Amino acid sequence: MWALPGKRALILVENLSVPFDRRVWQECTTLRDAGWEVHVICPQGTKRDTEREAVVDGVRIHRYPLRAATGGPSGYVQEYGSALWHTFRIARRIGRVDVVHACNPPDLLFLVARMLKRRGARFVFDQHDLVPELYLSRFDRGKDLLYKGVCALERATYRAADVVIATNESYRAVALTRGNKAPEDVFVVRSAPAIERFHQVPPEPELKHGKPHLLCYLGVMGPQDGVDYALRALASLRDDLGRTDWHAAFIGSGDTFDAMVALSRELGLADHVEFTGRIPDADLVRYLSTADVCLSPDPLNPLNDLSTMNKIMEYMAMSRPIVSFDLKEARVSAGDAAVYAPANDVREFAKLTARLLDDPAERARMGTLGNERVNGALSWRNSAASLLAAYAAACE
Repeated sequence: MWALPGKRALILVENLSVPFDRRVWQECTTLRDAGWEVHVICPQGTKRDTEREAVVDGVRIHRYPLRAATGGPSGYVQEYGSALWHTFRIARRIGRVDVVHACNPPDLLFLVARMLKRRGARFVFDQHDLVPELYLSRFDRGKDLLYKGVCALERATYRAADVVIATNESYRAVALTRGNKAPEDVFVVRSAPAIERFHQVPPEPELKHGKPHLLCYLGVMGPQDGVDYALRALASLRDDLGRTDWHAAFIGSGDTFDAMVALSRELGLADHVEFTGRIPDADLVRYLSTADVCLSPDPLNPLNDLSTMNKIMEYMAMSRPIVSFDLKEARVSAGDAAVYAPANDVREFAKLTARLLDDPAERARMGTLGNERVNGALSWRNSAASLLAAYAAACE
C-alpha cells in the first residue's frame, strides 16, 4: 500500500550497531520489503557487527569505529564529535537519497540531515529517547548550561524534521508541544519484540542453582536502568521477608555492569545472583523460559516515566509475569501482565516479587495476558504500517 519502489533511504544510528539494534533492524527490513533501497550508517560493534561494510539480507550497512564515552558529559562530547565526523564522511560517499532517517540519541544527526536536505532528501526524525530527560536522569547536574544546550539541539532537530516518529504516545505529545510539530507529521511507531527471536523452550531447572525459583533481569545496565534498585529489592526479599528460595540472573551489559557486580557483593548477594553479560539468543530464551518472575526495576525519573521499556515487551513475548515500578508507560505496555510497586520503593518491589513466587496460577494468567498483547495490539505489524505511513507522508 505504501511501497515506493526505487526510493533510497539512509538511516543514521549512533547508539548501537546494526543489526544488533533490533528496532532499527525491524525498520530496515520493513522498508526493504516495501521496495526501498536501504542504507545504514552506524558504529562498529565490538563482538558482532564488526565489518566496516556489509550487505545483510539486502540492507547495505556502512560502519565506522567508535570509542564509547567514559566519565561524565565531556566523554559524550568526544564520542558524539567522532561519530558525527564519520557519519558526514560516509553520507557524502553514499550520495543522493530520498529520505534521511536519523535515530537519536544524540540530537546532532540533524546536521547531516540538513546537508542531505539541500540535495533534495526529506528528513524523518526517529526519536528513540527524550535527550533532555535522559541528561537529567543520567547526570546529577540539574538544568545547567549543558542541559540548555541539549534542549537547543532537540529544538533544532524538530525544526529540521519533515516527519517525526515517536516510540509511544507520551513521546508524541512532546513532539506536538515542545517540538511544535503538526499532528499529521508525527507518527507513533512502537518498539515491538521480534517474535521469531522469542520462543519458548523447555525450562532447565539447573539454571535455578538448586533453588525453587528463578528471577530474571534482561537489558542494558546504565545509571538510569535501575539494576541497583533490583539488587536492593532482592536484599530486602532475603533480609526483610526471609526468602532464600530463589536465584536471580541479570542478563545484559552496560556502563554500570562492574559497579552492579560490586554492589551485589556488598549486599551479600553473590551466592544468590549471577551476571551473565550479553549472551546469544539461544541462551537468552533458555533463561526466560525457565524464569518464574521477570524484573523491570527502572526507577521513576523524567525519562523512564515516559519511555517504553524493551525489556517489558520481551518479557511479555516470553509469557513471563513482571514486577515493575509504577511508571506511566510501563502500565501502557504491560497492563495486567505486570504488578506495580510504588515508584522507587524497593521493599514493596520485594513484597510483590514474593507474592508472585507464591502464586503460580497468577503468574500463568499474567504471562498469557502479556503474550496476547505483544501478538495483538502491540505487535510489529501495527508498527510497520505506521512506519510506512510516516515515509509516505514524508515523500508527499
